[in-house]
Amino acid sequence: MTESTMTMLERAVRVKLMIFDVDGVLTDGSLHYGADGEALKTFNVYDGLGIKLLQESGVQTAIISARTSPQVIKRAADLGISYLHQGGHDKLTPFKALLEKTGLTAEQVGFIGDDVVDLPIIARVGFAVAVPNGRPEVLARVHHVTTAQGGRGAVREVCELLLQAQGTHAAVMAQFMV
Repeated sequence: MTESTMTMLERAVRVKLMIFDVDGVLTDGSLHYGADGEALKTFNVYDGLGIKLLQESGVQTAIISARTSPQVIKRAADLGISYLHQGGHDKLTPFKALLEKTGLTAEQVGFIGDDVVDLPIIARVGFAVAVPNGRPEVLARVHHVTTAQGGRGAVREVCELLLQAQGTHAAVMAQFMV
């Protein structure tokens, strides 16, 4: 089977590391400015639990974001996301560094993004995902588009898709089924 004929689920099975963009993916892309001029972000709790469940299944998680925000540092720490890169439109350099650090190949990595700055990673990963409110150039190049919007459960949807594809969903959900 060639790389181009693989199904979305066959790609999802291979994911050992899932990378998340922030603005437009982990958030709805809105920026709210406080009285002091600080940009505030709103994160979805469903997405957060999805990330935690994915980690429990053994899939590593990371964030690569073009914007720099102290809220993202806090959110990554709260979720136990150990790989975090912020700042700059060059997302490819931190992506390559992350591959080197983890010893994984690009085919073992998933990425969810929404904008053109994400395209260099999208073109390289084994499982590329976009949110439906993503840019047309992104939507045309991914393996899967979520039903949920960015910041509105799209990340949880991807995490559960990976758990289902990898056969770990029942095991991580068992802790909640009493």
